[in-house]
Amino acid sequence: MRVGTGLLAAVFAVAVALDQWVKYLVETRLEMQEKVDVLPFLALYRTFNTGIAFSMLSWFGDKGLIVVTLAVAAFILFLAWRSDPTQVFARFGFALILGGAIGNLIDRILYGHVVDYVLFHTPIWSFAVFNLADTFISVGAGLVILEEFLLWRRGRSAAPDA
Repeated sequence: MRVGTGLLAAVFAVAVALDQWVKYLVETRLEMQEKVDVLPFLALYRTFNTGIAFSMLSWFGDKGLIVVTLAVAAFILFLAWRSDPTQVFARFGFALILGGAIGNLIDRILYGHVVDYVLFHTPIWSFAVFNLADTFISVGAGLVILEEFLLWRRGRSAAPDA
């Protein structure tokens, strides 16, 4: 099976559009830092992140993080371009990673921060607040890793016994 660039571009575009639409709803309908329980372990909680994952690198500032994001996006595009069209999981993964990165980049350019709103928690513990773009990046990375694992397994099963 091969994956064409048109389908990948559509996955990318849908990821960016969905991320921005949900963030718009969060920004216009959810009060800042007000927890709205959805499930016993899941809540909506609008906050801002001035760094990247877990607020790391916030000392880079907006411009520094924009440059870092553009550099990472360029590297991901390079990897995607070098991938074989039969690497279905990796190619979808790259499209999701780019969609998530660009979704967060749009926030950073427009607002100077990223809008986060998903909170997993228990009564005594909570995970970092994140957003749909972060989820796309994580799922995309998982797909790329899965593809590498499958290629490794195929290579091992095809190798003659030594």
